[in-house]
Amino acid sequence: MHWQVQEAKQRFSEVLRAAESGEPQIVTKHGLEVAVLIDIAEYHRLRGGSMTFMEYLRADASAEADLDIARAPDLPRDVDLAE
Repeated sequence: MHWQVQEAKQRFSEVLRAAESGEPQIVTKHGLEVAVLIDIAEYHRLRGGSMTFMEYLRADASAEADLDIARAPDLPRDVDLAE
């Protein structure tokens, strides 16, 4: 979403809520993009800084990770509990 400086100032709470929900908010001045407001977890990810455990849980790390979490189709093995 693009906001002119004056509109971003007047509706800052709305701009902030949108950024917190993961939508970068671009601020323009005289038609030129001059700033972007992003969620703090995204900022830390981009900066490569550490984040708190709570920030980690809130950030959807699985969306970026290339994990294969599908269960293997192998049948379970027999277990002899008599021994």
